[in-house]
Amino acid sequence: MLPRPDQKSDLRCREAAVASAALYIKEARFKADLERLVACRTETSRRGDAAQKQIYLSDIIAPELAELGFETRIYDNPDPGSGPLAIYKRIENPKLPTVLLYGHGDVVPGQEGEWDADRSPWKLEEADGRLYGRGTADNKGQHWINIAALRQVLATRGRLGFNCKILLEMEEESGSPGLEAFCRTHKDELAADLLIASDGPRIRTDRPTVALGSRGNFNFDLEIRYRNGGRHSGNWGGSIKDPVIRLAHAISTITDDHGRILIQAWRPQPPTERIRGLLKDCPILQSDGVSRMDADWGETNLEPAERVLAWNNFAVLAIKAGSPERPVNAIAPMAWARCQLRFLAGLDPETILPALRSHLDAHGFEDVVLSPARSTWWRGTTTDPDNQWVQKTMRSLERTEAKTPDLIPCIGGSLPNHAFQGIVGMPTVWVPHSYSDCSQHAPNEHVRIDLCLSAIRVMTGLFWDIGREGEGEG
Repeated sequence: MLPRPDQKSDLRCREAAVASAALYIKEARFKADLERLVACRTETSRRGDAAQKQIYLSDIIAPELAELGFETRIYDNPDPGSGPLAIYKRIENPKLPTVLLYGHGDVVPGQEGEWDADRSPWKLEEADGRLYGRGTADNKGQHWINIAALRQVLATRGRLGFNCKILLEMEEESGSPGLEAFCRTHKDELAADLLIASDGPRIRTDRPTVALGSRGNFNFDLEIRYRNGGRHSGNWGGSIKDPVIRLAHAISTITDDHGRILIQAWRPQPPTERIRGLLKDCPILQSDGVSRMDADWGETNLEPAERVLAWNNFAVLAIKAGSPERPVNAIAPMAWARCQLRFLAGLDPETILPALRSHLDAHGFEDVVLSPARSTWWRGTTTDPDNQWVQKTMRSLERTEAKTPDLIPCIGGSLPNHAFQGIVGMPTVWVPHSYSDCSQHAPNEHVRIDLCLSAIRVMTGLFWDIGREGEGEG
């Protein structure tokens, strides 16, 4: 058995690893690596272009991880037509803790021609302290920072001090079809003591964020169809049902005029005092210190951060009837809306549409047809904030940055966290490396170089601290 290094020696080595990680960003080596990742066009909507998704996992990521002692296995997706998944493993000692890292290599469509300064989404470009390109923030840049942090620990200490598994998928932007089935089949292979992953934005840019889960996401359609074609509004108006008016009134029963959910089955339990304490003074929806939240919208008895991170909310994403581009004088034959419910852990997504059906029927809207927008959805999840791995993560990040991280019960968006927490079965910790104005899912997606610098420092420190407990294992 090897002796444990003394505390001063360990501190010096930790500082050296963190400093080396910072140089990786400052010397533009990160930029060069990220350029290769961005150039691989892994658009999730291009389901026929499976070759690029395979190349990303096998030709770009696998060789880098092989240098770090990881074995690679690439699998077909259980969902026919969806992109592959890969598991990379480095097992140092079965007695050591095991950490599972997760990321996704697929990206949303590039939206060529819509970027400022005629930028190409597939060519990394640096400007004003930012790196522009599709996938820089979501999610190639984020999981690559974590891989680079592993490299810094290995280069300094010679080993991680823990076992590490990495799961990369290529369909997260399509709702991760096949991921839950994959995790069920490969549950033993993915088993770990903790999931650490990075996606989404920090709460504020000057300190790390630790998120313990994510809200669930269920998209569904409302439709009313009365006839096959339009009817002249002068000849028929006032004598036949207008589906647009009917649909608007049906939607209006779901919330009040300030967005407060009126379907009791959709309303969560009020946040506990523990959660309220975590979110106290949390600067959600701020940019440069300026709040963007409407004070009179949603659950007005909740604090701003609680409305986003400790409550459910309903949104109408799109609505259509008639010919919006060229309106004509006709009563539309049908009306359609795409809606969404973001929800906390505890709400079973299987109950969402039945509860809405009962609600609409009770208000006389039996003519509204309901249907899920896709076959998969993400469940709400969270980890106990007092979990030992959460507290270790908080202490490590504070040790590196000398600032207390923001600890939140979940991110406001949605991630496939249930696959790891609910199926494989492990606590989950998310440490995002982006910020709210990164333009993910839009033209001009980018990462800030200063945030990448902070991110690789804290992740190198975190992996170092997790591995330090394994220093005594021979």
